[in-house]
Amino acid sequence: MNGFIGEFLGSMIFILLGVGVCAGQNLQKANARNSSWLYMAISWGLALTMGVYVAGTFGSQGHLNPAVTIGQAIFGFFPWAKVFPYLAGQFLGAFVGAALVILHYYPHFKASKNEAEGNHVGVFATRPAINAPFWNFVSETIGTFAFIFVLLNLGDFTQGLKPFICGITLAAVGAALGSTTGFALNPARDWSPRLVYTILPVPNRGNAEWRYAWVPMFGPLVGGILAAGLKFILK
Repeated sequence: MNGFIGEFLGSMIFILLGVGVCAGQNLQKANARNSSWLYMAISWGLALTMGVYVAGTFGSQGHLNPAVTIGQAIFGFFPWAKVFPYLAGQFLGAFVGAALVILHYYPHFKASKNEAEGNHVGVFATRPAINAPFWNFVSETIGTFAFIFVLLNLGDFTQGLKPFICGITLAAVGAALGSTTGFALNPARDWSPRLVYTILPVPNRGNAEWRYAWVPMFGPLVGGILAAGLKFILK
C-alpha cells in the first residue's frame, strides 16, 4: 500500500503542476499564455521534482511512470509483485491531478470557446507538431530511452538532490527532443489526463484525439524497456 499511496500522491502533484503549466500557457486570459517552450520544459521538470519528493515521503520509489516500472520489472530491477500497485497509483494519481486542473482553471476554460482560443486536448495530453504516427512513435521511444537511461543510473530517485536531477533530466529531454511530440515519455502522463478531458465536464471541450493515443502509450513503454535492457547488459 505504501507503494500505491506514494505513486498516487506523487503522480497527482506531478500532473497537477505539469498540466497546470499547459493550461496557463494555452487558455484565454491566463497570465502565462503564449509563454515559451523552454518555460514549459523547465516547468514540467520542476513538477516531476516535486512529485518524486512527495512519492518518496510516502514510501514509493518515485517512478511516477509506467515506462520506468515495467522496464525495470522486465529486467529484474523491480519486483513484479509491486508492478500493479505502482501502475494503479500512477494512472489514478494522474487522473486526479488533471481533474484538479479543471477546477483551478474553470473560468479560463469557459473563456476559451474553441481550439483556436486554446481550449484543446493539448492542455491535458500530448499532440504531435507533425502528424506522422510512425515517426512520432520513434520520437517518443528515443526521448523516453534517453530520459529513463539517465534515471536508471541515479540509483534511488528519492534520495537527497536526486529528485531535482530527475527534473533537470526531464527538462533537458523536453527542450532537446520534446518539440516533435510534446514529450509524453510516460503513458500515465498522457492517458489519464486525456481521459479526464474526455469524460469530465470541461467547458467548451474539443476532440480528445484518441486515435493518436497509442503513440504516447507504446513509444514510452518501448523506450523504457530499451533503457532498462541496456542497463542490464552493461551492469
